[in-house]
Amino acid sequence: MVSIAAVAFFAGGCAVSHKTAAKPSQTLGTVLTATREQLIERYNRLADAIQTVNAGVAMKLISGSAYSGVIEQYHEVNGFILAAKPSNIRVIGQAPVIATNIFDMVSDGKTFEISIPSKHRFVVGPVNVTRQSAKPIENLRPQHLIDALLWFPLSPRLLAVFEESSESNVRYYVLTIIRPLAGSDSSDVTYTAGSNLEIAEKIWFERSDLHISRVENFSNGGIVDSDVRYSDWQPAGERTYPRQIDIARLREDYQLQIHINKLTLNESVGDDRFKLEQPPGSDLVQVSADGSEKTIAPAKEPQ
Repeated sequence: MVSIAAVAFFAGGCAVSHKTAAKPSQTLGTVLTATREQLIERYNRLADAIQTVNAGVAMKLISGSAYSGVIEQYHEVNGFILAAKPSNIRVIGQAPVIATNIFDMVSDGKTFEISIPSKHRFVVGPVNVTRQSAKPIENLRPQHLIDALLWFPLSPRLLAVFEESSESNVRYYVLTIIRPLAGSDSSDVTYTAGSNLEIAEKIWFERSDLHISRVENFSNGGIVDSDVRYSDWQPAGERTYPRQIDIARLREDYQLQIHINKLTLNESVGDDRFKLEQPPGSDLVQVSADGSEKTIAPAKEPQ
């Protein structure tokens, strides 16, 4: 917490105090209060209320090393994101000005498909690829976006630890969601014995409005899978939804910034909109779970 700084010094046998007021941007503003149960209810209500997202977006990719692959020449692309519970997503990125597709990605939560027209590549594989590419930006997968865009209600069987926190002079409530360790009997969890528990998720609520501002997801062993920050919440029909979503994938070493320019929630979405056909003449690249690739070139047409 920021307080008024005071510097005292002695001169001529008397003490003089000089006070410097903190700048307005450094002070903590009015905050709202809520209980653990109210925050869980708020989160679950939002999760239940949003079933599909259809958005026109601007996307900016940042990685821990140089830009690589098809996106390197654009840095920021416009496009579209279509997501539907439980696990369907499609992401299209388009080149500036000419609005032609530079990539088209889909996932159903089990497998992914990525079409890259300029490289004549059609990449398919399971979502649980274990080995990461040496080029971080090539680790971008459509399923990485689904948990950032659509939330799922918290199970009443999971333990939620409640605390207050502050960062950069902004005050938060934080719910830390605890789950049984992999292999534990979830029907007989002893929450007092920490040996069979681990962190699943941290949900941050900014106390100025109680909107979700950050969600951290953890895989087994307390490893951070994703760190997603939300801002600029605006009305969207009867709901509210963030217009800025910043995704950090720490193990894959890339960040994706999404700014939503146009948004429709809860429209009916047919399964056919998540179908992606391999373009004629493109190479089929099959990725296995261990990250190895097998390229199958298209058969040449007879002369």
